[in-house]
Amino acid sequence: MASVETPKEHINIVLIGHVDAGKSTTGGQILLSSGQYDRRTFDKYRQEAKEKNHESWWLSWAFDTNAEEREKGKTIEVGRASFTTDHKKITILDAPGHKGFVPNMICGAAQADIAILVISARKGEFETGFERGGQTREHAMLAKTAGVRYLAVLINKMDDPTVEWSEERFNECRDKLMPFLRRICGFKEQEITFIPASSQTGAYIKDPEPSLCPWYSGPTLIDYLDALPPINQVSKNTDFIMPVTGKYKDMGTVVTGKVESGQVTVGAKLLCMPNRVPVEAVSLYIEEDEVEKLQCGDNGRIKLKGVEEDDIYTGMVLCDQSKACKVARVFDAQIYVIEHPRIICPGYSAVMHIHAATEEVKMTHIIALLDRKTGEKTKTRFIKQDQLALVRLECQGRSICMDKFTEFDGRLGRFTLRDEGKSVAMGKILAFRAE
Repeated sequence: MASVETPKEHINIVLIGHVDAGKSTTGGQILLSSGQYDRRTFDKYRQEAKEKNHESWWLSWAFDTNAEEREKGKTIEVGRASFTTDHKKITILDAPGHKGFVPNMICGAAQADIAILVISARKGEFETGFERGGQTREHAMLAKTAGVRYLAVLINKMDDPTVEWSEERFNECRDKLMPFLRRICGFKEQEITFIPASSQTGAYIKDPEPSLCPWYSGPTLIDYLDALPPINQVSKNTDFIMPVTGKYKDMGTVVTGKVESGQVTVGAKLLCMPNRVPVEAVSLYIEEDEVEKLQCGDNGRIKLKGVEEDDIYTGMVLCDQSKACKVARVFDAQIYVIEHPRIICPGYSAVMHIHAATEEVKMTHIIALLDRKTGEKTKTRFIKQDQLALVRLECQGRSICMDKFTEFDGRLGRFTLRDEGKSVAMGKILAFRAE
């Protein structure tokens, strides 16, 4: 009797990091090294990039597809591509690094299970990205807040003349990053892996180069991804939840997103929350393939019956009709103030990013200040940078789909507050309140 092949787990990775660290080049090198993309296509990218005097950018053109991105060498939209390893089917999301496009980066992180934080080892570039205001810090914090489970730190440009595969430089970057990733972002040590690499040459993306880097004995990037333990298995039998990250019209209303829990099959009766609009899933897709089922971890599309495209917006959540996801306008939360030059008082407003949703919120009460070591509560009239507090927040527009952090340790229980183009605080939802 022929054995039944076990389907590969579908995971989603997001490439994040400071501008010019090499994120898009890393993504292009992954696709090229995996051997599943036509070499002639990349040869065409190389020739076209050379003609525009951007020869070093050719790998990034696999993700930076529009003219502005290619001309400026700057990712704006979240690029997307897929490849397979021995044990995984992987969707790559290439997030922009420029501080002006952080909301787009958040949208990419909200769909990912694993983040690859790309760091430039080049002298001066690591320091610029890691100092306050650099995107290395902000992207790492946003990834954790968005619910990313594992973090691979790719120390890129190790072949640069200022580095030359120096173990000392690798250790310097790692030792400066690790306390920040653990203490501030909240990653556990076993969730973080550091990998030296050159995305331009491909060293340590797929194959090791011991002659260049004899001191490193860990996995290459693709080997690391292939060996990750199952990430989405535990949620497959729970209630269906999929935040909507995009929409378009194609012989009906089609929504895109990543299934956060449960599964959905063709013909399933769903609710579009928070408006409680009943809909039916008439077709399901992964990439270009029509499928019978989407399950936890799948990044796909659903064609819906019963709703018009104009009635759908990013940040809505599809869920089972039998168990609607929770919705709130007023809620209590624990927040940690990352960076803010002034004190924060009741009445303070900021933009909240939670899963794929974006909404302005106002702080109506400061319940207490929390001691970060003991958890002891003290009364206060204001919050400052690097402080932990319990606060009450109120959405200034529509209600938002969310859940308590203790009940849904993922996208629906964590959020980020941003103000004046900067990430101000990370938060966890603790309780809902009557309006």
